[in-house]
Amino acid sequence: MPQPAVARATYHHGNLREALIDAGLALTRAGGASALVLRDVARVAGVSPSATYRHFADRESLLVAVATRIQEHMAERMVAERTDAALPPARDRLRAVGLGYIGFALAEPGWFDVAFSEIPVRGDGELPAPLASLVEALDGLVADGALAASARAGAEWPCWSAVHGFALLALRGPLRGTPSTAVRAAAERTVDAIIGGLLAG
Repeated sequence: MPQPAVARATYHHGNLREALIDAGLALTRAGGASALVLRDVARVAGVSPSATYRHFADRESLLVAVATRIQEHMAERMVAERTDAALPPARDRLRAVGLGYIGFALAEPGWFDVAFSEIPVRGDGELPAPLASLVEALDGLVADGALAASARAGAEWPCWSAVHGFALLALRGPLRGTPSTAVRAAAERTVDAIIGGLLAG
């Protein structure tokens, strides 16, 4: 996964909007959504608190921008993770999307909290990047003939629910503290079960 941007120590006549998003990324990586405080973002970016309003009307608008950037990083990991060369490419891609989602959540719990926990629905109609990756993977199964078009409608929701729920169980539930190898094995079993059920239907 490419290394995410890190906040500048001081802002010097560059792209203020990007500097503020970078600062938001740095703060939320460790502290989650609650760490996104405008005055702290301004301090990390090296500008006055009033400067944040040149690009963001309020905390919520900055939160959406930071969450969108995090979702893009998550989608990159989901697409990049290859899991099993023995599988047909379309099925392997869907498996990679599921395991990449879980892997990102476990590696970046602060960002995962920001990405979906407190984010309002976007008004532009654009899908969040992780959901777009899932939709593309499911559409690929249909194009490959592995999934019937009649079974495709709405299939993203049980798939997403399974991996999101697993991530929460591993981060905050009974799987918390379980050795990473056991969590990975359980994640693979979960993803394989949801894919198997989808293709069997």
